[in-house]
Amino acid sequence: MTDRWTLYQRRPGLVLGFHGTEKKTVNKVVGQRSRTHLTPSQGKNEWLGHGIYFWENDPQRALEWAENGNAKKPIQEPDVVGAVLDLGLCLDLTTRTGLEEVAKAYRTLCDIYTKADLTLQRNTGGPDKLNRELDCQVIQTLHDYRAQRNLPPYDSVRSPFPEAEELYEGAGFRAQNHIQIAIINPACIKGYFRPLHAA
Repeated sequence: MTDRWTLYQRRPGLVLGFHGTEKKTVNKVVGQRSRTHLTPSQGKNEWLGHGIYFWENDPQRALEWAENGNAKKPIQEPDVVGAVLDLGLCLDLTTRTGLEEVAKAYRTLCDIYTKADLTLQRNTGGPDKLNRELDCQVIQTLHDYRAQRNLPPYDSVRSPFPEAEELYEGAGFRAQNHIQIAIINPACIKGYFRPLHAA
């Protein structure tokens, strides 16, 4: 793992992210003069490691997840909050640099487990691997590795995910493809808003 390409890992511009959650949580973070942030996800199955999760530019998918997809705790009043995000120093898994760094983190984790005579966790949960314990461990190992070597910490992690059935027979697209963002540094969240609905 190296910071050779760090200059190009800073994402210019702002991104809109959407988070599916309880209506009361939306009211809390969007409230007048609120300085409250969403709570980071810190479970062992987080796809991109620990952080505050957003669907990039996709409020519809965020609402669908709030209505149907939260296996941890069913949401009573599904709603969506938007956020203006500056991804800062981003571990972007659409780039070779990001993917190579994650692959090196995996090898580091394998070495640690081999020396301790332990078996690595696995991703499970069907073809979409919805329970990503291994991926979460790899990403967290990457963050730890960088901290131990005084490399700049990542502010965010971003990755595309193919998900669900083919969009149509023989398609290379899947019905729930999306880009997910995990914000590690809350200072990257420049503000929250209520998404507008088309007329």
